[in-house]
Amino acid sequence: MLSIRDLRVDYDDFCAVHDLSLEVGPGEVCGLIGPNGAGKTTTMRTILGLIEPTYGEVRILGASVRDDHELVGRAVGFMPDFPPVYDDLKVWEFLDLFAASYRIPRPARGAVVDRHLEIVGLSEKRDATVTGLSRGMRQRMMLAKTLIPDPAVLLLDEPASGVDPQGRIDLKNILKRVSAEGKAVLISSHILAEMNEFCTSVAIMERGRLVVGGRIDEVNRRIMGDMSLSVEILDGLDAFHRVVDADDHAGLVEARPGGVQEFRYRGDADAAAELLARLVAAGVRVSSFSRRKDNLEELFLKVGAKELS
Repeated sequence: MLSIRDLRVDYDDFCAVHDLSLEVGPGEVCGLIGPNGAGKTTTMRTILGLIEPTYGEVRILGASVRDDHELVGRAVGFMPDFPPVYDDLKVWEFLDLFAASYRIPRPARGAVVDRHLEIVGLSEKRDATVTGLSRGMRQRMMLAKTLIPDPAVLLLDEPASGVDPQGRIDLKNILKRVSAEGKAVLISSHILAEMNEFCTSVAIMERGRLVVGGRIDEVNRRIMGDMSLSVEILDGLDAFHRVVDADDHAGLVEARPGGVQEFRYRGDADAAAELLARLVAAGVRVSSFSRRKDNLEELFLKVGAKELS
Protein backbone atom coordinates (compact mmCIF):
# COMPACT_ATOMS: atom_id res chain seq x y z
CA MET A 1 0.00 0.00 0.00
CA LEU A 2 2.91 2.33 0.77
CA SER A 3 6.07 1.84 -1.27
CA ILE A 4 9.23 3.96 -1.09
CA ARG A 5 12.00 3.28 -3.59
CA ASP A 6 15.53 4.76 -3.54
CA LEU A 7 14.32 8.00 -1.93
CA ARG A 8 16.83 10.81 -1.52
CA VAL A 9 16.08 14.27 -0.15
CA ASP A 10 18.73 17.02 -0.17
CA TYR A 11 18.63 20.43 1.48
CA ASP A 12 21.33 22.38 -0.35
CA ASP A 13 24.51 20.47 0.55
CA PHE A 14 22.88 18.40 3.34
CA CYS A 15 21.38 14.96 2.62
CA ALA A 16 18.38 14.45 4.94
CA VAL A 17 17.28 11.10 3.48
CA HIS A 18 19.74 8.86 1.64
CA ASP A 19 18.50 6.14 -0.75
CA LEU A 20 15.64 4.95 1.47
CA SER A 21 13.56 1.96 0.36
CA LEU A 22 10.64 0.80 2.48
CA GLU A 23 7.40 -1.15 2.08
CA VAL A 24 4.38 -1.02 4.40
CA GLY A 25 1.69 -3.50 3.41
CA PRO A 26 -1.99 -3.90 4.31
CA GLY A 27 -2.50 -4.58 8.01
CA GLU A 28 1.08 -3.67 8.86
CA VAL A 29 2.06 -1.24 11.63
CA CYS A 30 5.61 -0.13 10.88
CA GLY A 31 7.68 1.80 13.39
CA LEU A 32 9.98 4.40 11.80
CA ILE A 33 12.59 4.70 14.52
CA GLY A 34 15.56 6.97 14.90
CA PRO A 35 17.04 9.83 16.94
CA ASN A 36 16.02 13.42 16.27
CA GLY A 37 17.53 14.43 12.96
CA ALA A 38 17.53 10.90 11.52
CA GLY A 39 15.23 11.88 8.65
CA LYS A 40 11.90 10.53 9.94
CA THR A 41 9.85 13.72 9.58
CA THR A 42 11.42 14.53 6.21
CA THR A 43 10.41 11.06 5.01
CA MET A 44 6.82 11.60 6.14
CA ARG A 45 6.61 15.05 4.56
CA THR A 46 7.91 13.60 1.31
CA ILE A 47 5.27 10.84 1.41
CA LEU A 48 2.66 13.58 1.80
CA GLY A 49 4.01 15.42 -1.24
CA LEU A 50 5.07 18.44 0.82
CA ILE A 51 8.74 17.98 -0.10
CA GLU A 52 10.03 17.30 -3.59
CA PRO A 53 12.55 14.47 -3.48
CA THR A 54 15.93 14.84 -5.12
CA TYR A 55 15.23 11.48 -6.70
CA GLY A 56 13.40 8.26 -5.93
CA GLU A 57 9.72 7.44 -5.83
CA VAL A 58 6.85 7.18 -3.36
CA ARG A 59 3.79 5.14 -4.34
CA ILE A 60 0.49 4.83 -2.50
CA LEU A 61 -1.99 2.18 -3.61
CA GLY A 62 0.22 1.71 -6.65
CA ALA A 63 0.05 5.34 -7.82
CA SER A 64 2.95 7.81 -7.74
CA VAL A 65 2.62 10.65 -5.23
CA ARG A 66 4.58 12.87 -7.62
CA ASP A 67 2.04 12.35 -10.41
CA ASP A 68 -1.18 12.22 -8.38
CA HIS A 69 -1.27 14.79 -5.55
CA GLU A 70 -5.01 14.31 -5.05
CA LEU A 71 -4.33 10.70 -4.13
CA VAL A 72 -2.59 11.81 -0.92
CA GLY A 73 -5.64 13.75 0.20
CA ARG A 74 -7.95 10.81 -0.47
CA ALA A 75 -5.87 7.87 0.71
CA VAL A 76 -3.51 9.18 3.41
CA GLY A 77 -4.32 10.31 6.94
CA PHE A 78 -1.58 12.33 8.64
CA MET A 79 -1.30 13.15 12.33
CA PRO A 80 1.62 15.52 13.07
CA ASP A 81 3.50 15.66 16.35
CA PHE A 82 2.21 19.12 17.37
CA PRO A 83 -0.95 19.62 15.32
CA PRO A 84 -2.66 23.03 15.28
CA VAL A 85 -6.06 23.10 16.97
CA TYR A 86 -8.90 25.58 17.42
CA ASP A 87 -8.99 26.15 21.18
CA ASP A 88 -12.33 27.94 21.26
CA LEU A 89 -14.28 25.04 19.73
CA LYS A 90 -15.89 22.18 21.54
CA VAL A 91 -14.47 18.74 20.77
CA TRP A 92 -17.49 17.69 18.69
CA GLU A 93 -17.38 21.01 16.81
CA PHE A 94 -13.71 20.51 15.99
CA LEU A 95 -14.37 17.06 14.54
CA ASP A 96 -17.54 18.24 12.78
CA LEU A 97 -15.50 20.97 11.07
CA PHE A 98 -13.10 18.42 9.63
CA ALA A 99 -15.90 16.02 8.75
CA ALA A 100 -17.38 18.85 6.66
CA SER A 101 -14.00 19.45 5.01
CA TYR A 102 -13.94 15.75 4.10
CA ARG A 103 -17.30 16.32 2.36
CA ILE A 104 -19.32 14.14 4.69
CA PRO A 105 -22.99 15.19 4.31
CA ARG A 106 -24.39 17.24 7.19
CA PRO A 107 -27.07 14.67 8.20
CA ALA A 108 -24.38 12.00 8.63
CA ARG A 109 -21.75 14.08 10.42
CA GLY A 110 -23.15 13.77 13.95
CA ALA A 111 -23.03 9.98 13.86
CA VAL A 112 -19.55 10.04 12.30
CA VAL A 113 -18.25 12.37 15.02
CA ASP A 114 -19.75 10.29 17.82
CA ARG A 115 -18.41 7.04 16.38
CA HIS A 116 -14.86 8.37 16.17
CA LEU A 117 -15.02 9.88 19.64
CA GLU A 118 -15.94 6.42 20.90
CA ILE A 119 -13.08 4.83 18.96
CA VAL A 120 -10.49 7.04 20.68
CA GLY A 121 -12.17 6.99 24.09
CA LEU A 122 -13.26 10.63 24.20
CA SER A 123 -17.05 10.31 24.22
CA GLU A 124 -17.23 11.87 27.68
CA LYS A 125 -15.33 14.93 26.40
CA ARG A 126 -17.71 15.55 23.51
CA ASP A 127 -18.89 18.91 24.84
CA ALA A 128 -15.60 19.99 26.44
CA THR A 129 -13.67 22.85 24.88
CA VAL A 130 -10.45 21.96 23.11
CA THR A 131 -8.49 24.36 25.30
CA GLY A 132 -9.43 22.31 28.37
CA LEU A 133 -8.01 19.05 27.02
CA SER A 134 -4.73 17.60 28.22
CA ARG A 135 -1.90 16.99 25.76
CA GLY A 136 -2.78 13.31 25.60
CA MET A 137 -6.47 14.00 24.99
CA ARG A 138 -5.59 16.39 22.19
CA GLN A 139 -3.53 13.63 20.62
CA ARG A 140 -6.51 11.28 20.77
CA MET A 141 -8.82 13.95 19.33
CA MET A 142 -6.40 14.48 16.44
CA LEU A 143 -6.28 10.75 15.86
CA ALA A 144 -10.09 10.74 15.65
CA LYS A 145 -9.88 13.56 13.10
CA THR A 146 -7.30 11.60 11.11
CA LEU A 147 -9.51 8.50 10.99
CA ILE A 148 -12.70 10.27 9.87
CA PRO A 149 -12.10 10.02 6.08
CA ASP A 150 -11.23 6.29 6.41
CA PRO A 151 -7.72 6.58 4.89
CA ALA A 152 -5.98 3.49 3.51
CA VAL A 153 -2.61 4.68 4.82
CA LEU A 154 -1.98 6.32 8.20
CA LEU A 155 1.11 8.43 8.95
CA LEU A 156 1.44 9.13 12.68
CA ASP A 157 4.24 11.35 13.95
CA GLU A 158 4.92 10.70 17.66
CA PRO A 159 1.29 9.67 18.34
CA ALA A 160 1.87 8.62 21.97
CA SER A 161 3.75 11.76 22.98
CA GLY A 162 2.18 13.10 26.17
CA VAL A 163 -0.39 10.29 26.31
CA ASP A 164 -1.04 8.72 29.72
CA PRO A 165 -0.82 4.92 30.27
CA GLN A 166 -4.54 4.40 29.61
CA GLY A 167 -4.23 6.48 26.47
CA ARG A 168 -1.36 4.28 25.25
CA ILE A 169 -3.50 1.20 25.83
CA ASP A 170 -6.32 2.84 23.86
CA LEU A 171 -3.89 3.75 21.08
CA LYS A 172 -2.60 0.19 20.91
CA ASN A 173 -6.17 -1.12 20.61
CA ILE A 174 -7.00 1.47 17.93
CA LEU A 175 -3.96 0.47 15.89
CA LYS A 176 -4.92 -3.20 16.20
CA ARG A 177 -8.37 -2.29 14.93
CA VAL A 178 -7.21 -0.28 11.92
CA SER A 179 -4.57 -2.86 10.99
CA ALA A 180 -7.25 -5.57 11.15
CA GLU A 181 -9.20 -3.46 8.65
CA GLY A 182 -6.24 -3.73 6.27
CA LYS A 183 -4.86 -0.22 6.63
CA ALA A 184 -1.12 0.40 6.39
CA VAL A 185 0.28 2.39 9.33
CA LEU A 186 3.65 4.15 9.52
CA ILE A 187 4.51 5.52 12.97
CA SER A 188 7.46 7.82 13.56
CA SER A 189 8.92 7.91 17.06
CA HIS A 190 12.14 8.11 19.04
CA ILE A 191 10.61 6.46 22.13
CA LEU A 192 11.31 2.75 21.86
CA ALA A 193 9.05 1.59 24.69
CA GLU A 194 6.02 2.92 22.79
CA MET A 195 6.99 1.30 19.52
CA ASN A 196 7.52 -2.06 21.17
CA GLU A 197 3.83 -2.06 22.10
CA PHE A 198 2.39 -0.91 18.77
CA CYS A 199 4.41 -2.25 15.86
CA THR A 200 4.55 -5.40 13.77
CA SER A 201 7.55 -4.22 11.74
CA VAL A 202 10.36 -1.74 12.18
CA ALA A 203 12.55 0.57 10.09
CA ILE A 204 15.53 1.99 11.97
CA MET A 205 17.02 5.19 10.54
CA GLU A 206 20.17 7.04 11.46
CA ARG A 207 21.63 10.10 9.70
CA GLY A 208 19.17 9.74 6.84
CA ARG A 209 19.91 6.09 6.11
CA LEU A 210 17.90 2.95 6.74
CA VAL A 211 20.03 0.86 9.09
CA VAL A 212 17.74 -2.17 9.16
CA GLY A 213 14.10 -2.93 8.40
CA GLY A 214 11.54 -5.72 8.30
CA ARG A 215 9.10 -7.55 10.56
CA ILE A 216 10.21 -7.28 14.18
CA ASP A 217 10.57 -11.01 14.73
CA GLU A 218 12.56 -11.44 11.50
CA VAL A 219 14.81 -8.47 12.23
CA ASN A 220 15.46 -9.71 15.73
CA ARG A 221 16.41 -13.15 14.44
CA ARG A 222 18.73 -11.58 11.87
CA ILE A 223 20.35 -9.06 14.20
CA MET A 224 19.96 -10.52 17.69
CA GLY A 225 20.38 -14.15 16.66
CA ASP A 226 18.88 -16.69 19.07
CA MET A 227 15.44 -16.48 20.62
CA SER A 228 15.24 -15.57 24.30
CA LEU A 229 13.22 -17.90 26.54
CA SER A 230 11.58 -16.76 29.75
CA VAL A 231 10.69 -19.48 32.27
CA GLU A 232 8.90 -18.81 35.56
CA ILE A 233 9.80 -21.45 38.16
CA LEU A 234 7.66 -22.21 41.23
CA ASP A 235 9.86 -25.01 42.54
CA GLY A 236 12.83 -27.13 41.48
CA LEU A 237 15.38 -24.48 40.61
CA ASP A 238 18.35 -26.86 40.99
CA ALA A 239 16.76 -29.39 38.64
CA PHE A 240 15.98 -26.56 36.22
CA HIS A 241 19.65 -25.58 36.03
CA ARG A 242 20.74 -29.20 35.55
CA VAL A 243 18.37 -29.69 32.61
CA VAL A 244 19.15 -26.36 30.95
CA ASP A 245 22.91 -26.72 31.45
CA ALA A 246 22.75 -30.09 29.69
CA ASP A 247 20.97 -28.60 26.66
CA ASP A 248 23.46 -27.63 23.94
CA HIS A 249 21.02 -25.02 22.56
CA ALA A 250 20.79 -23.05 25.82
CA GLY A 251 22.92 -20.07 26.76
CA LEU A 252 23.75 -18.53 30.11
CA VAL A 253 20.75 -18.32 32.46
CA GLU A 254 19.97 -14.95 34.07
CA ALA A 255 17.66 -14.74 37.08
CA ARG A 256 14.91 -12.10 37.05
CA PRO A 257 12.53 -11.00 39.82
CA GLY A 258 9.63 -13.31 40.65
CA GLY A 259 11.39 -16.58 39.97
CA VAL A 260 11.78 -15.85 36.25
CA GLN A 261 14.80 -17.33 34.47
CA GLU A 262 15.86 -16.00 31.06
CA PHE A 263 18.37 -17.34 28.56
CA ARG A 264 19.17 -17.25 24.85
CA TYR A 265 18.13 -20.39 22.99
CA ARG A 266 19.47 -21.49 19.60
CA GLY A 267 16.97 -24.30 19.07
CA ASP A 268 13.76 -24.08 17.07
CA ALA A 269 10.20 -24.29 18.46
CA ASP A 270 10.30 -28.10 18.54
CA ALA A 271 13.55 -28.08 20.52
CA ALA A 272 12.07 -25.59 22.99
CA ALA A 273 9.00 -27.82 23.44
CA GLU A 274 11.25 -30.79 24.14
CA LEU A 275 13.16 -28.73 26.70
CA LEU A 276 9.92 -27.91 28.50
CA ALA A 277 8.97 -31.61 28.55
CA ARG A 278 12.35 -32.49 30.10
CA LEU A 279 11.93 -29.80 32.76
CA VAL A 280 8.52 -31.13 33.77
CA ALA A 281 9.80 -34.73 33.75
CA ALA A 282 12.64 -33.64 36.08
CA GLY A 283 10.11 -32.37 38.62
CA VAL A 284 10.45 -28.66 37.88
CA ARG A 285 7.20 -26.79 38.60
CA VAL A 286 6.88 -24.40 35.64
CA SER A 287 4.18 -21.74 35.79
CA SER A 288 5.09 -20.10 32.46
CA PHE A 289 7.36 -20.90 29.54
CA SER A 290 7.48 -18.42 26.69
CA ARG A 291 9.61 -16.51 24.28
CA ARG A 292 10.46 -13.15 25.79
CA LYS A 293 9.06 -10.25 23.81
CA ASP A 294 11.69 -8.78 21.54
CA ASN A 295 13.12 -5.56 22.90
CA LEU A 296 13.53 -2.76 20.36
CA GLU A 297 16.01 -0.90 22.55
CA GLU A 298 18.35 -3.90 22.56
CA LEU A 299 17.92 -4.21 18.80
CA PHE A 300 18.58 -0.51 18.26
CA LEU A 301 21.82 -0.62 20.23
CA LYS A 302 22.84 -3.84 18.52
CA VAL A 303 22.75 -2.28 15.05
CA GLY A 304 24.95 0.55 16.26
CA ALA A 305 22.59 3.48 16.63
CA LYS A 306 23.36 5.45 19.77
CA GLU A 307 21.24 8.48 20.51
CA LEU A 308 17.65 7.48 21.15
CA SER A 309 15.89 8.62 24.29
